[in-house]
Amino acid sequence: MAAGSPSLAAEKKHWWLSNRKVVDKYLREARSLIATQELSNVAAAVGLLDATLVHSPRLEAALELRARSLLFLRRFREVADMLQDYIPSYKVGGGGGIDDSSSSLGVAGDRSSVASSAPLSRERVNLLSPGRERSDGDRSFRCFSVSDLKRRLMVGLSKRSDREGQWRYLVLGQACCHLGMMEDAMVLLQTARRLASAAFRRESVGQSDDSFASFAGEDGGMAAPPPSELESASQLLSHIKLILRRRAAAVAALDAGLPAEAVRHFSKVLDSRRGLPGSFAASCLIGRAAAYRATGRLAEAIADCNRALSVDPSSIPALRSRADLFEAVRALPDCLHDLEHLKLLYDAILRDRKLLGPPWRPHRDLRYRDIPANLRAVIARIQRLRGRIAAGEGNNVDYYALIGVPRGCSRPELERAQLLLTLKHKPEKAVAFVDRLDFTDDHRDLEAIRDQARMSASILYRMLQKGYASIMTSVMDEEAAEKQRAKEAATAAIAAIQATEKPPKTERNEGGKECGMGTDKAAAATAASVFQGVFCRDMAVVGSMLSHRAIPVKYEALSC
Repeated sequence: MAAGSPSLAAEKKHWWLSNRKVVDKYLREARSLIATQELSNVAAAVGLLDATLVHSPRLEAALELRARSLLFLRRFREVADMLQDYIPSYKVGGGGGIDDSSSSLGVAGDRSSVASSAPLSRERVNLLSPGRERSDGDRSFRCFSVSDLKRRLMVGLSKRSDREGQWRYLVLGQACCHLGMMEDAMVLLQTARRLASAAFRRESVGQSDDSFASFAGEDGGMAAPPPSELESASQLLSHIKLILRRRAAAVAALDAGLPAEAVRHFSKVLDSRRGLPGSFAASCLIGRAAAYRATGRLAEAIADCNRALSVDPSSIPALRSRADLFEAVRALPDCLHDLEHLKLLYDAILRDRKLLGPPWRPHRDLRYRDIPANLRAVIARIQRLRGRIAAGEGNNVDYYALIGVPRGCSRPELERAQLLLTLKHKPEKAVAFVDRLDFTDDHRDLEAIRDQARMSASILYRMLQKGYASIMTSVMDEEAAEKQRAKEAATAAIAAIQATEKPPKTERNEGGKECGMGTDKAAAATAASVFQGVFCRDMAVVGSMLSHRAIPVKYEALSC
């Protein structure tokens, strides 16, 4: 019995040591694979890190390597799922607060960077506890100062936790930017920069001047992000701030009743040099469609809704906007199709008891408690449209409102409007717009997105061509009627002039017969009018014409 106890203890010790060795081995292999910077090797490293986290779920090094590897592989959804408790707009359990000490990952290394009693919100994020930055009023040198030693000791203890919590905000901020969550990305990147600055200040205070060094991880802990990564994050933060300012200016202009100004600001955002994420571009397209509708450019508004739906087919605001636009131009079958699609989305939300998309994605214009009322309104609207289509209003499209020309427009106005719309809404341009967006993390096939954009743009293009042919037929009929009215007016004027003229006088000759002197004078006048502009270079012909005094000839004809 005494011999069995040592063997059991040895077996337990050997199991613990083997588990630790396996974890260390996986980490070494994962680091070596990540160092190659090849996609296949990094994907294999992610598998090793998953196995590592099975053995040690709270290992900070494995968590950081996995998050950075997923960011390198552009699997941003998995990064957001992994660190969703750190997203500012994400609310857990309906309480609206996020506590880092009770994270879903079980990571307790970031408690010092986030106050446990202060919830994270979109408006204000309290990421540094009140006691983190203490100002030392007495900066004189003291040989044996207990307070100075305590401060240096606390700086050394908090160094590791600062470095452990800093990478979360940096990696998650970049992932949120690629996912289109620009406000969250701005807050997270600002937080990472604040943590880096605070850690640098504590490092400089905790060390002497001759031992002043950067974040190199001398204590064996996690090293701070390199300066190049912080610089790229700062550039990304500047870009995010710029596009958010432009979008805020566009929304403010639209609310102030300046749709042309809103269109200009939204176009600047959408024509950005950097590729915009698909979801953020879809929201900007919906806003620009509303501005186009306010200016009366319905065709361009429909084109923006088509692009938004090709990017995100389940976008409820885009479907509602396009349905309203189709009803405005009296394209009732297309409006009915969009409303039926919208009804299916509402049914899916009520069936699943949650909004579409992942739980951490914010929905600004949609709330779950409004879905039943919206569904009833959509059903009633569908019934009304079916009644109108049954009454024969389905093919009565208002092409004047679609193209944007007034009724009774001229041919040049119609041709100019049609030329501009044709050049702008070609199906190839819609595909080129899709190619400028960022769909690296979308689970849909990129070719399917292109096909959807091309198909919707082709439908709008054919509608514009049909409208142009219809309006041109009306313009040509109006021109023909105008010509006929002008001809009839000219004929009536000639008849009136002939009726008001006096009859020619008649004279009697020696034989007592009447001769029409007026007729001879009229014939002479006609001949004069006929040969008034004769120009000839043959002198013999000119001489013969001069010999006939009945044919008047201008003498300028002789100057040849």
